[in-house]
Amino acid sequence: MLNTAVKAARKAGSIITRASYDLDKLTVRTKRQNDFVSEVDHAAEDAIISTLREAYPDHGFLGEETGYKDRDAEYLWIIDPLDGTTNFLHGVPQYCVSIGCQQKGVLRHAVVFDPNRNELFTASKGAGAFLNDRRIRVSRVDKLEGALMSTGFPFREVGNLDDYLRMMKNIIMNTAGLRRPGAAALDLAWVAAGRFDGFWEMGLSPWDMAAGVLLVREAGGLVGDFAGEERFMDSGRIVASNGKIFAAILKALQQKE
Repeated sequence: MLNTAVKAARKAGSIITRASYDLDKLTVRTKRQNDFVSEVDHAAEDAIISTLREAYPDHGFLGEETGYKDRDAEYLWIIDPLDGTTNFLHGVPQYCVSIGCQQKGVLRHAVVFDPNRNELFTASKGAGAFLNDRRIRVSRVDKLEGALMSTGFPFREVGNLDDYLRMMKNIIMNTAGLRRPGAAALDLAWVAAGRFDGFWEMGLSPWDMAAGVLLVREAGGLVGDFAGEERFMDSGRIVASNGKIFAAILKALQQKE
């Protein structure tokens, strides 16, 4: 199943890369404020689903562009065909394909593919996380003061901007630095690879998180909501890091002015 997901992700990556050479020719539609979709998103998702469905006709799908199909199936593939669409449309090379697979609600397989760097992040439950077939682990940073953090601005939940700015201020004042690359699935993959020591964001959807969550956990990290609980897939609020600074990140996010 993981190999099939890799095949699907690479097909989508090829579609995205070809389109990146002619950005001016793309038709772009605004789904809602600051949220865009192009025919590339749809073509990439169609390629992923057709590849997976050919191999597993009884499986269900949750795609960012197409929604649920057979949502009650034992296996559910959770797909973001192009995470970082706004970056892509501006020629910023920070976006990826994200494919996660749940079995009865439990994450089993994950693929995050970065076509710009040809970096393939993969994980299967209980088998570890890998980058281009090399085992990866979360960082060993044990103090928040030395941590490099990543985040995503709440472009969908702009009503929470004041709350977010408080969190951002607390993180900036207590860490070594903060980055905002613009693709949550890739941020999570980079936490798994130890490039970022931690990540938090609000307003995410399941397809933004599913694959990255399994990558972080299989790389030895922790994932939770802002209270450290398991409700992040429903709330869209997520924190991920190594186990040594996870509690400190939660405390900083909860800290009032």
